[in-house]
Amino acid sequence: MAAPELPTAAEDCELLRSSAVTAGIIASGYFRRDVKNWTKENASPVSEADIVLDQFLHAALTTARPSYGWLSEESVDTPERLGRKRCFVVDPIDGTRGFIRGEDSWTVSLAVVEDGIPICGVVYAPARDEMYDAVLGAGARCNGKPLVRVEASGFRAPLIPAPGAVHQELQAAGLEYTRGPAYPSLAYRLVQVATGKLDAAVTRRGALDWDIAGAACILGEAGILIEDVCIGALRFNRPEIRHGALAAFAQPSLKAPLHAALVKVYGCPQPQELELERQNP
Repeated sequence: MAAPELPTAAEDCELLRSSAVTAGIIASGYFRRDVKNWTKENASPVSEADIVLDQFLHAALTTARPSYGWLSEESVDTPERLGRKRCFVVDPIDGTRGFIRGEDSWTVSLAVVEDGIPICGVVYAPARDEMYDAVLGAGARCNGKPLVRVEASGFRAPLIPAPGAVHQELQAAGLEYTRGPAYPSLAYRLVQVATGKLDAAVTRRGALDWDIAGAACILGEAGILIEDVCIGALRFNRPEIRHGALAAFAQPSLKAPLHAALVKVYGCPQPQELELERQNP
């Protein structure tokens, strides 16, 4: 018997959007209140809102798509997801530190990944009323309108947020730029390259699938390149969900200085690690 036909990527994206909106409503009930929070083993913060949203999203998404795998920052990971054609990749609250501090750029970040590639993605910032979404091959949108990067009129030095060590390397290389705002939500920071509010965004080694999958789909559909500076194109829902240093940029001229700075600061995987990457595409 033939396997049942999967929903279209557009149908999956609609499910992600509606689930993100509901999650945002739930999270807003905890925002700027005395929310319980604690520190996980990896020293990253988590709040009761993260857990409540994770439970809601798991119920909503896997009930609607029981054949899909599940990978979330706030759930125990299991190898079961690797045997599924499609997998939800979820960060219930991306930018938890900012959420706890009462900053408004936190997001609900969601994606559906098929064969290692995000086929749809959503990055929703409830407190800013900004919904970014994309479907593979169908473009990216912000609040339902095509997401078109708006360039500043006249000359403006590129606006680039990055860790201090990376800034030192960029300055040493003589790149003329302005140090941009480092939004606590990595997903939100990345999609701002597509809006034109930022000209580039980078990550140190160690970003995880749920940090970037939704944003990667949106950036790709907006014509913005995001890649691992050592191995190139990104792949998701593999046994190893941790990524190397990443750069997203709008201007091709920024590629060389950004890649050079990130490689110098964070290095690249050793040959045996690259071989493992090739064996687990």
